Amino acid sequence: MKIIILGAGRIGESVAGTLVSERNDITVIDTDAARLHELEERFELRGVVGSGIEPDVLAEAGARDADMLIACAAQDETNLVCCKVAYQVFGIRTRIARVRSNAYKEDSPLLGKEGFAVDCVICPEESLTRYIGKLVEYPEALQVREFANGLACLVSVRAVAGAPLVRHSIAELRECVPDADMRIVAIYRRFENEPDRFIVCEGQTLIEPGDEVFVLSAREHLQSVLSALHRYDHADHRDVERIMIAGGGRVGLRLARQLVETGRKYQIKVLERDHARCVQLASELPGGVLVLHGDGTDEDLLEDEGIENIDLFLSLTSDDEDNIMASLLAKRMGATRVLALINRRSYADLMHGTQIDIALSPAQTMLGELLAYVRQGDVQAVHSLRRGVAEALEIVARGDRKTSRVIGRRISEIQLPKGAQFGLVMRGLPDLGEGVIPDGEAPPTPAKVIIARGDTVIESNDHVVIFVPRKRLVRDVEKLFRVSATFF
Repeated sequence: MKIIILGAGRIGESVAGTLVSERNDITVIDTDAARLHELEERFELRGVVGSGIEPDVLAEAGARDADMLIACAAQDETNLVCCKVAYQVFGIRTRIARVRSNAYKEDSPLLGKEGFAVDCVICPEESLTRYIGKLVEYPEALQVREFANGLACLVSVRAVAGAPLVRHSIAELRECVPDADMRIVAIYRRFENEPDRFIVCEGQTLIEPGDEVFVLSAREHLQSVLSALHRYDHADHRDVERIMIAGGGRVGLRLARQLVETGRKYQIKVLERDHARCVQLASELPGGVLVLHGDGTDEDLLEDEGIENIDLFLSLTSDDEDNIMASLLAKRMGATRVLALINRRSYADLMHGTQIDIALSPAQTMLGELLAYVRQGDVQAVHSLRRGVAEALEIVARGDRKTSRVIGRRISEIQLPKGAQFGLVMRGLPDLGEGVIPDGEAPPTPAKVIIARGDTVIESNDHVVIFVPRKRLVRDVEKLFRVSATFF
């Protein structure tokens, strides 16, 4: 696929790196020639110096035969105008824009063909705060990813000694935890002086303390799943009530608002080093949120504000080093759980599995929204996992037994790439093309989540969730679900 990316900043770099690794033809446009040269040396892509709203620059970037434009420059206006020019002048089929402003929602007429001609709006800050909100709701989880609008979830959790499933085999899952219907699709195990190693999940595979376990289940079973791997019983569970946010920028402000809007009784403190920004935050946030003028790396301030009683400390400034140091300090001083926002992938890799419970990359949280457009076949959702190494995708099975390699067949008969795992089958979801139910007709059967087992038969229009440990295997999965006139 030939893709043009406007903007060589952090988001553009992350998107380019991911798409290049999947053998796409990538061209990046930016006004900073030095930055483009740096990307050209790191990745196999082409850089074009100039403004993305100018037709001549887009033409030089290959817009006449491009399949997709991803506009993720710093300014909303630049991204919107670029999409309009790409559609009206060059007819680029798919146009995606990064837009921070809340004025441009997905259903806004301003984004239609007569407006800015944007097919999809992405807002990394919104994706990030929505994702952190899930981690607040499920504090034992390292990641929480949703499928079918939240009907099913994929979580990763660190196995803890004494939990019901730990030191048991996957085959014993039902016996150990009969009330938690789930599917374990991957285990990553720590070895001394080595990166985490991927462990293929088979019946005899044992779950060891310290393993990072990826599990799929229906949303209503999620708490039981976490209990089975992370703690022994519900008496040990401590809900998140006291939250401290270091950094009152766009992300910190959005998150504080979002947490207040849930209606739960969180005690929220926001630390911000800029006095003028503190005044602004105090005026925009509800009275129940305490805004403090100070730095998250100030040991005295953290002690004065009772860091030892904080359930969740979130360092969300724009400085990676500050976020890492503040999180490590908060953990050492007694915070139960800490999260650091880290833009540089190399830093995030170093911090993963250390005293920092969650090292979160902003770009990784929204990459799935882009990948769903890049993937071939009827892919509904994609989640980038393990810092971009693995993926979980929701793909719709189309066709019939004659035109599909999966329809009408048991899962045990379907050959996935080595290491890939069927997780869930979601049946009865409404088709995106369906409209309002006509009068007199019965409503559709409620959707249900089926745990994928060897005897599960795939039916037409099933939404199938598959875990893929290496991105290069995704093409094989897409090919498997492709509908053809016939196959041999």
